[in-house]
Amino acid sequence: MSKSPSSLPIEIKISTVVAISAILHSSDPIAIDAALKQMTGGVSDFFEDEFAVIDVGAISAGTAYIDWRALVDLLKKYRLNAVAVRGATPEMAEAVKALGLALDDGAGADRAREDVAAATAAAAPAPAPAPAPAPAPVPAPAPAPAAPLPAMIVDTPVRAGQRVYARGCDLIITAVVNNGAEIIADGSIHVYAPMHGRALAGASGNAASRIFGLSLQPELVSIAGVYRTFDEGFPAELARQPAQIRLVGDRIDISSLSPASTRA
Repeated sequence: MSKSPSSLPIEIKISTVVAISAILHSSDPIAIDAALKQMTGGVSDFFEDEFAVIDVGAISAGTAYIDWRALVDLLKKYRLNAVAVRGATPEMAEAVKALGLALDDGAGADRAREDVAAATAAAAPAPAPAPAPAPAPVPAPAPAPAAPLPAMIVDTPVRAGQRVYARGCDLIITAVVNNGAEIIADGSIHVYAPMHGRALAGASGNAASRIFGLSLQPELVSIAGVYRTFDEGFPAELARQPAQIRLVGDRIDISSLSPASTRA
């Protein structure tokens, strides 16, 4: 008598797991650490224990040795859990497997698509004779565009030590953001009250994100991982007035939103 799946000690089902690609252009742990520190703005749980595939395709041909243990530990420091390596040479395979990492040749998805196409072609019936021309169908109405994610709205003060993260959307705050607080958004940040603390917009890499404020005096700002600190104070000509912060090339740009715009 066969057992039902619920009575078995384990079930195997197809699942989809999303993993971040960590594409290396250097194998130097010091350089990688510095880049990750800048990318995350020093936020210790920026990646929130996500899976990572280490992609060495860009450097594998010219790199004789990679310290895999140091690399895995470095990613773990930033809460990225390495699960596989893509683009490894045959000489790297043994060291990669010794750490329990999978080897990803990048061909799995291509093979799956080829198998589906072959199965579909084999199962397709012989074409039937072409029917007589039918009247032209009435065009269906265009589907409505998907609604964008609503912005996260915070109406209470953000206190020192508090962290607010608007995942996948803009962040709107109508109360004061105190020194030592941290506000983060995958989109843009809008603060309609005095803003101190740290503000990180475009946290998922959107370089078009901006930071808008009515009275800015932040400790640190970041757009898509490019950051700027204000150890000597926010520019006096722009402090405590409406301003915007955006990314121009690889530089943080601050400009007034008053009629006579001034850049910092």
